[in-house]
This record gives sequence, C-alpha cells and structure tokens, in this order.
Amino acid sequence: MADPQRKQKALYQAIFRLLRPLVRILLRNGVSYKTFGEITKRVYVDIAAHEFDLPGRKQSDSRISTITGLTRKDVSYIRKQALEEPITEIENYNRAARVIYGWVHDPRFHDKRGRCAILPIEGSEKSFMTLVKSYSGDVPHRAVLDELDRVGAIELKSDDRVRLLERAFIPQASVIEKLGILGMDVAGLISTIDHNTYGNETSSPLFQRKIYYDNLPKEALEEIKTYLAENGQEFLEQVDKFMAQRDRDVNPDVEGEGKHAAGIGLYYFEENESDKG
Repeated sequence: MADPQRKQKALYQAIFRLLRPLVRILLRNGVSYKTFGEITKRVYVDIAAHEFDLPGRKQSDSRISTITGLTRKDVSYIRKQALEEPITEIENYNRAARVIYGWVHDPRFHDKRGRCAILPIEGSEKSFMTLVKSYSGDVPHRAVLDELDRVGAIELKSDDRVRLLERAFIPQASVIEKLGILGMDVAGLISTIDHNTYGNETSSPLFQRKIYYDNLPKEALEEIKTYLAENGQEFLEQVDKFMAQRDRDVNPDVEGEGKHAAGIGLYYFEENESDKG
C-alpha cells in the first residue's frame, strides 16, 4: 500500500498540473477565482450527495458537510438551488452531432452503395427532415440544417437536396460550443483515470495509453500532425464502425441489458521544452 503522505503529495502535484491549462482558459474568459470556487462548491456537493451516500440512508447536509469540508449552511443553500438549463449552443452541438451520426450509420439514409445519401430536405421517408426527427427529437429540421450549414458540414444543393461533407460535427465558429466539448472530453479522460486508479479488483482497467517524446526538432512537428490527421482519422472511423454495429440506435435488434455510453478519444498535444529551462 502506498504511503499516505506520498500519495497525497502525488495527488496535489497532479491537481496543480491539470489545473494549469484550465485556469489559463478561465482567465482568458474573465472567470475569477471566486467564481471558480463557487462552481467547485456545487460540484463537491453534487458528487458527495449522489456518489458517497451510505447504503439505505438518505444523505444529510451534515454528512455532506463532513465529507466536503463545506459549512452546513453552504451545503443546504447549494442543494436547494435548481440546476441551470443547458446552454443552448451546447445543446445544438449535441443535436447536430446525433444527426450526423444517424446519417453516417443508419442504412435508411444511405444510397445503394452504402454511402451517405444526398437527401431531399423534406419528405416523409428518406429525407433530411425524417433524419432529424429520428435522431434529434422534436427540434425543427430547418434549425439543424442551418447549424450544419453554418459549420460547413453540409452542402445545400439547388434542387432542395443536401449532401453531407463531414462525418463528424466539428464546431468552427462558436467558442461556446468548443468550451462545451472541453467539459465532456476532459471529464471522460479523468473518469477513465479514476477507474484505473481506484477501480475494485473485479473491474478490468479501461484502455489508457499515451505516446510522448520530449526531444523533437521543430521541423518534425508538422510531419507528425499530418501523420496523425491522416492515420488517426482512419483509426477512429474503424472504431466508429465497430461500435456502431453494437449500438441500438443503429441496430435496434441488438440485445443486452441497460443503456450505457462508451467512446474513445484521440488528440495531439505539444510543448516547448526549451521554455522550461
């Protein structure tokens, strides 16, 4: 068993490192330490209330206060606050991503060769309107059409048909959308690390790998980014096809218990080691 003091020191060092890029984003957007502290309080209370309760007992303000170190007054106030509605731009991201997902994977919206069909905007069966209804609920199909057109994911043809240009929804204009992705993607990585660090003996580790070199010339970076853009995309599309075959939205006949979400992320990063002295 690891020495408690060494483990705590390692955790503090890890927190310091992971907060650096986050605080950089916060300062760029005018978020003060006080505001960040208030948000952190809400997260502490939420996690303590829903994930650290005692079996068969209602989680009390006093126990949450003990676990988190917050005052009972703070805990009581936070628990009474209604959760804010999702930011519209982030919801738009989720809806648009689901529509592209359906377009890519659902055979109903493919041509005879199995490729994404060029769809009439409106119609009762094989149309963009039906696609949106199937994968984005009651959202007006024109709203989704405008969103996909705005980010360059589709081509609007002169005969009132639409062609898919991108197999993934990548926000290009809105910082709000990209910040929404920050919350989803980074949370997924940290959850994986949490599972691999504290998972019980019966749970198998989740896939977590990284390749890192720290003595690369500047000229090699563009080559590496180009290589990753080409080969990384091909790998993700292979994984995408494998997972889609097991997803009930694509294959309603897939059997099994529960409803779970899973995915894999791939990203490139670089640092200037010369600046570290």
